[in-house]
Amino acid sequence: MDTRNKILSLEDALSRAWLGLVIVAGSFDVLRASLVREIGAIRERTGARTLLAAVLPVENEILPQRGRAELAAALRAIDYVVIADRAALERLAAGLDPLETVSLEAEDRCRTRELREKLHSGRAS
Repeated sequence: MDTRNKILSLEDALSRAWLGLVIVAGSFDVLRASLVREIGAIRERTGARTLLAAVLPVENEILPQRGRAELAAALRAIDYVVIADRAALERLAAGLDPLETVSLEAEDRCRTRELREKLHSGRAS
């Protein structure tokens, strides 16, 4: 499957009937193995039948929001992706009644900060 087909518009996401939906919201600006493991653990812990990632805007982004959505869509544990802002995320949560909405924003900021520090110190690997 072309992973770009996993990226839905807000309206398309809201019009679907979801079973066992869990929404994971974050910037997805730095994809590291720890994030992939965390998403898998969320899916397992919540018993999600469908995992929808909401890719949120972020200041000083490394990648544009559309590029981050494409990277998130490439992850096997994520079924669908929506490019969203805070208001759209609230509409999704209210309109879809997910089992759970998990915010990864704090962890994403930490991952981005760590990467920037490594790059500035010359220790990036």
